[in-house]
Amino acid sequence: MLDMTLAEMARGLASGELKSSELTKALLDRIEQHDEKINSFITVTRDEALEAAEAADAARARGDAGALTGAPIALKDIFCTKDVLTTCASHMLDNFVSPYDATVVERLKAAGTVSLGKTNMDEFAMGSSNENSFFGPVHNPWNLDHVPGGSSGGSAAAIAAGFVPAAMGTDTGGSIRQPASFCGITGLKPTYGRVSRYGIIAYASSLDQAGPMAHTAEDCALLMNVIAGHDQRDSTCVNQDVPDYTAELDKPLKGLRIGLPVEYFGEGLDAGVEKVVREAIRTYEALGATVVEVSLPHTRLAIPTYYVIAPAEASSNLSRYDGVRFGHRCDDPKDLIDMYLRSRAEGFGEEVKRRILMGTHTLSEGFYDAYYRKAQRVRRLIRQDFIDAFEKVDVLMGPAAPTPAFGIGQQSDPIQMYLGDIYTIAINLAGIPGISVPVGFTDGLPVGLQILGPHFGESRLLNTAHVFQQNTDWHTRRPTLD
Repeated sequence: MLDMTLAEMARGLASGELKSSELTKALLDRIEQHDEKINSFITVTRDEALEAAEAADAARARGDAGALTGAPIALKDIFCTKDVLTTCASHMLDNFVSPYDATVVERLKAAGTVSLGKTNMDEFAMGSSNENSFFGPVHNPWNLDHVPGGSSGGSAAAIAAGFVPAAMGTDTGGSIRQPASFCGITGLKPTYGRVSRYGIIAYASSLDQAGPMAHTAEDCALLMNVIAGHDQRDSTCVNQDVPDYTAELDKPLKGLRIGLPVEYFGEGLDAGVEKVVREAIRTYEALGATVVEVSLPHTRLAIPTYYVIAPAEASSNLSRYDGVRFGHRCDDPKDLIDMYLRSRAEGFGEEVKRRILMGTHTLSEGFYDAYYRKAQRVRRLIRQDFIDAFEKVDVLMGPAAPTPAFGIGQQSDPIQMYLGDIYTIAINLAGIPGISVPVGFTDGLPVGLQILGPHFGESRLLNTAHVFQQNTDWHTRRPTLD
């Protein structure tokens, strides 16, 4: 029962074979038994979850239920959740209880889902390994000595470990897709503006995007049906009709045109990862797809462009954490300036401080035009690369990450850590959707295939991923925790 997908659980709840209260209790017990060694949760809302599950069962009994009523999920601890600790994995917010729900949380509650708690993450979503958490690193369930990826590593690890069938993550430069790859699950980063950012604690506002993480593309489609759509409280949220993302899941792939960016199969790509990814692409060819090489010529500029724009936006967004209104405040400040300085110095971790400093420097007088404005121009070129590519092909494919999960403590050089996002960052700069699906293993660790589509092409991505999963079994593999 605990190894079921979200869709399987939803069908079991609808048929009466499963009760949400029993399912929720079993999952909570599994978390209590095993999460000490994974550290995927910051807060487990046991009482609230059991109460919500009882309410879901009652709703089903009176015939007042939707597709996901009673289905258990988890939330990355970056989503404001009313009356629940919302920390962003930072000492700065380790005492913050949100007075309201993020739009994503609000919609999931309205759909009847049952949240089991808030998952661990890199502090303020800044990181690619989930080692930058005030609450300690998350461990990869496939190998506890390895990272789960980041920043949504807690959500990915919780799914892989069988604590929840699905969870919400956020993706600023690959923070859904890379941990999905490292943990052997499916993770979708939607088009920028497709899902409301209201109530998501901001890292880089022009790049952040919420999305679903689960075992399968079908699960992600079910969640997208709930969370996608316009929200007038978010000025960047697109006012465009939301399709039924499950409607075309089974559409045959015959005639699908797949583009392989030459830049994604060059120097720096682990040989084991490349082998697994190319085998997956051959499976697509057997399913009727055609494959051609394409070029994204500005890919090499994606990382420097991202690490100008994202820290600049982070510097601005994190200026509000000053010890005055909410969050950590130092003890016995001598004066206002002392309170600002010590509260921020004590509240933020090293990686957050590093990115604030980078961003503040970029935005300072004399450097704005030289760095930030130039980076925005390059960003347009990167976006145009994708637009040009999608005139020739339907989707792009390549590895989600250049390596499998690396060891905890192995990447001590931040520059090397940043380079690990080479295949994911450009997608956020362009605002297009991307999904990572499990396609095999190398050295006993999962490998993810990244599939990219044009703006608002989520239905095509989910269909492309789902048909692959109907013809393979990589998404059914589970790690052993005992």
